[in-house]
Amino acid sequence: MSSQAAPSDMSERPTGQAVLRGSRGRCPACGEGKLFRSFLKVADHCPSCGEALHHQRADDGPAYLTILLVSHLGAPILLASYVAWRPSAMTMIWTFSLGAVILSLLLLPRIKGAFVGLQWARRMHGFGARPVTSA
Repeated sequence: MSSQAAPSDMSERPTGQAVLRGSRGRCPACGEGKLFRSFLKVADHCPSCGEALHHQRADDGPAYLTILLVSHLGAPILLASYVAWRPSAMTMIWTFSLGAVILSLLLLPRIKGAFVGLQWARRMHGFGARPVTSA
């Protein structure tokens, strides 16, 4: 890294705070502006502080982590409910399918926001680049 870097480029970005802000759907930089402009579409810039967010590259990571969490939460509950109450097959299919869909829809935007916050805090995928200044 060049010694000519701007002081703002060298400042510490707290990872935990950025991940928490992102998981709440807020800008990882300021915590005020909305991170998403629709369900999973990340805004190009923060409406509050102007931080560029288009650099994010969450890709399939949030989906994989969501599947991992939902399946690891659902499987023991499925087994325990079957052993305890012996519900019919259709009851289990409907309840656990609905539960998996709802849990996935609740977790996915939070996990994606956390991924974006982590990328911002660690200066990954262009988040650490110096801002372009016009001469």
